[in-house]
Amino acid sequence: MTRPRPALIGHRARFTLSCYGLLLVPLALLTLFVYVPVMWAFTKSLFQFEVGGASRFIGLDNYVEFITRDPTTIPSFLNMLFLTLFAVCTRLSIPLILAKLIHALASERARYFYRVLFLIPVLVPGVAVQLIWAGMIYRDRGMLNEALRAVGLDTLVTGWLSDPSTALVAVAFVGFPFVGGFEVLIYYAGLSSIPQSVTEAAAIEGCVGLQKFFRIDIPMVLSQLKLILILTIIGGVQGFQGIFIMTRGGPGFKTTVPGLWMYFNAFSFQRMGYACAIGVCLFAVIFGLTILNMRYFKSTEELVGRR
Repeated sequence: MTRPRPALIGHRARFTLSCYGLLLVPLALLTLFVYVPVMWAFTKSLFQFEVGGASRFIGLDNYVEFITRDPTTIPSFLNMLFLTLFAVCTRLSIPLILAKLIHALASERARYFYRVLFLIPVLVPGVAVQLIWAGMIYRDRGMLNEALRAVGLDTLVTGWLSDPSTALVAVAFVGFPFVGGFEVLIYYAGLSSIPQSVTEAAAIEGCVGLQKFFRIDIPMVLSQLKLILILTIIGGVQGFQGIFIMTRGGPGFKTTVPGLWMYFNAFSFQRMGYACAIGVCLFAVIFGLTILNMRYFKSTEELVGRR
């Protein structure tokens, strides 16, 4: 057996050391701007303090208050659950169907055209989209209510964002028809990576159309589905930007979510310690859901590896 030459060993060692050295800078920045603030939030969640004021150690009182005494906790988590489940259902289905339709086109130019067409909305800032939607469903002169009046459906005219019975659903439907350009591209890439031999074997066996979609395509893009699921759950638990812009959690607490309540406690009520405790609880929820997803939702590569 031939031993590796010393020069080759030295080159590998230098290359490995250089890789570690290059990783030190981003790791230091990540520690400074991510891990240190996270640890600060964990620590301050045990204190009662205001920005610029004195702090007092209160142990787990902030957590006890949020979990047992805060009247907004249960409604806000239920709102978050509804919005997250709604987002999961739409982002795991509609973009996948569109990606399949685009992938099935015979012309490469047509496939390219539709990919660009569905990607263009991603370039529009999210704040602008939410402001446009808020104007469209505005109570008096919104586009939706004007359209209802035009077709004689005046009885359906309502303040979609100010009516307690419709506010949460109206927030959930922002972005209709839920054609996410990012998700479409992710699914399209997954469908394009399916080996031609698999497609040909399925055709020989008579597995075509919807049967092929459910038995071949979906199992082969489980990695992409897993990625979108994780990102959607994280966004659903953390997100409150759209609600803050359109309803600020109202009417009452009908559209309040934990992230928005954390923001209000931090910057409106100046209860930074309590806001940190809410943030830690959200972190625990996201971490737990991600672990469950990684544990029970196996990607295509993981399923093949188990076999």
